[in-house]
Amino acid sequence: MRLLTKTNDQLFYGWIVVTTSFVVSALILGSRYCFGVFFKSIGNEFELTRMATSSIFSIYMVLCPVFAMIGGRVLDRYGPRFVVFSMGVFTSLSLLLTGQANSLWQLFLTYSLLLAIGTGPGYSVLMSTTSRWFEKKRGLALSITGSGGGVGTIVLAPFAAYLIGSFDWRTAYAVLGLIVGLGIAPLSMLLKKDPAEIGMLPDGVTIPPNTTTSINSKNNPHVRSVNLAQALRTRNFWFFGIVWLSFSFCLHLVFTHIVPYMTDTSVSGAEAAIVLGLIGSISIPGRLMMGVVSDRTGRKASAMVCGLLQIGAMIWVAWARELWMFYIFAIFYGFALGGFDIPVTALIGDIFGAHSLGEIMGVLIIGWGLGAATGPAVGGLIFDVTEGYFLAFIIGALAMMIATSFVAIIKHQISKT
Repeated sequence: MRLLTKTNDQLFYGWIVVTTSFVVSALILGSRYCFGVFFKSIGNEFELTRMATSSIFSIYMVLCPVFAMIGGRVLDRYGPRFVVFSMGVFTSLSLLLTGQANSLWQLFLTYSLLLAIGTGPGYSVLMSTTSRWFEKKRGLALSITGSGGGVGTIVLAPFAAYLIGSFDWRTAYAVLGLIVGLGIAPLSMLLKKDPAEIGMLPDGVTIPPNTTTSINSKNNPHVRSVNLAQALRTRNFWFFGIVWLSFSFCLHLVFTHIVPYMTDTSVSGAEAAIVLGLIGSISIPGRLMMGVVSDRTGRKASAMVCGLLQIGAMIWVAWARELWMFYIFAIFYGFALGGFDIPVTALIGDIFGAHSLGEIMGVLIIGWGLGAATGPAVGGLIFDVTEGYFLAFIIGALAMMIATSFVAIIKHQISKT
């Protein structure tokens, strides 16, 4: 295979991968983070406690890591097209069937299980695929892909609230299911596993001129890589797991309970959905800015600054009672949310390399899934016991304190346990 490199008059295909991943991420993660908008409608129709309603999302997040591991392994072997196409099919099917559910056990099947199959591999597959295409601009590329989730939340959360208000929650899920299915299926065909698939090197890697050496994803000499077994024997791997668990605990506590918390304080459902969308929208400049900053000044410092901002935002929202206070929270938390996520994800690629990144990310998602399962459940339990969310949000701040502390002790070099 003749080695090709990027030229001034040729669009580097990695940016097509980034754009496609951005849109798929918007549809996948946007539909995931709409759950808070549906929370009270589902709870009221089935006469559920808040902990029981939270358990629908919590079980979903427990199952997500299982399919993230499967998706990461399939990605490393066969590439992203089949994985992402299957994700679109199952996500669409899940949302359509959830709109037809008539009991709690059916919601566990249609939402918790099927949506986990459809969206569980999403983050690890899309971010791993993006990482493979870039070296020097990895932070920027990941920030664009990761911003899809924020855009999806901006668009889909208020849109879902509109559909619920105009029709009902069942119609809203049916419409979302059709949008996701029709959007992801054709886009999946644009994805390619890595630059080696078309005879290229990652953007930003310098190679000698007139080089004609063949390359592939397994023997790229410019990228240091370890396999999953090697990664598991390092302290860094387990530190990343704790970071993802703690960060995810706080994130999903917020996304599941911020809307019901606000409506408990007499904020309207439409206003609460706008605040939820604002968190997603502000996360976009957070991802873009801190992605570029992390490329230039370092991943750890960027992530730690945003971790500290999240801690402050969680303490603020614990006392929030007025709409303007929730807007302040959304601005600071949203920016720091995006700004924390991207440097940490880029750091994983920097340390472990690209070859087995899908599988490594798939296993790390276990920590993410545990945090996502326990955050909503703890929030619902605390509300049922205390009839409020104050303690829940303080615990969320403590979780981010743990995440930030473990980012600080991660080392750029591979260190064995």
